[in-house]
Amino acid sequence: MSAKPRQTMQEPPPAEQPAPDTPASPSPSRTRTSAIDRAVQILDALQDTNRPTTAYEIARLVGAPLSTVYSIINDLVEKNLLARTPEGAIWLGSRLYGYGLTYASSLDYLAVAHEEMNRLSAQVGETVQVCGLEEGMMVVLQMAEGPGHFRVTSRVGSRVPLNWTASGRLLVGHLPDAERIAYFTRYAKPSPTARAETRPNVLARMAREALDAHLSIQIGESDASVACLAAPVLDQSGACVFTISIVMPESKALQSTERFGDELKVVAARIEARLGWQRRMPDSIG
Repeated sequence: MSAKPRQTMQEPPPAEQPAPDTPASPSPSRTRTSAIDRAVQILDALQDTNRPTTAYEIARLVGAPLSTVYSIINDLVEKNLLARTPEGAIWLGSRLYGYGLTYASSLDYLAVAHEEMNRLSAQVGETVQVCGLEEGMMVVLQMAEGPGHFRVTSRVGSRVPLNWTASGRLLVGHLPDAERIAYFTRYAKPSPTARAETRPNVLARMAREALDAHLSIQIGESDASVACLAAPVLDQSGACVFTISIVMPESKALQSTERFGDELKVVAARIEARLGWQRRMPDSIG
């Protein structure tokens, strides 16, 4: 980064700074909320790009004034929530790692899911993922790559629109009809293949049917020649907390849909049983 932007980062233009004593200034609570929203947008942008990047690029990604982004970045760097590389680019700070470890240690269900995920991946020879819901997107929480030569993988932390994936539909399948429709109305997006369903009413119905069947299937909707089968893991209230899914080539899924689907449902039910969530185990488990 050049010397001029660095200087600007430390001293944002006065015009961008709110005047706290004027009647037009926002209330303290609104200012704090806005700053938090911008900070989250900055962190999300860095996660999505998955690399250190410039403040200018971050401002473009989040659609915020450059001086506003500079100011927030300076505050986050000072608190070790963000860091600057020797070249002046912005990246995630060391303090976030500690938060992540603390959060992960509190999620006992992910430890169980991780064990079952690795077992299933070795059993079927394909990539297996554990996925959750985050702000209208499906997020990959954990992943075990298959041992085969042709593997379909995605980065842990990847976020994908709900309507593109088998897991995404399951994650909102337990919601009331109106809420599911509203969810898909807000978050459904066209997929790169143009094969993903985008009509909210249709998606809401598909989501409920998939949850009732304890299985969701997506073939070629988000990526050409890629398929995904997913089963929901339900808590005691019947809500889908997360999913476990197999990602594989489309041709293999078409040949073995029933077998893979049955194995997923068995594993999902076993996770629920291990966690003490009430759901009848499939007869095949014994």
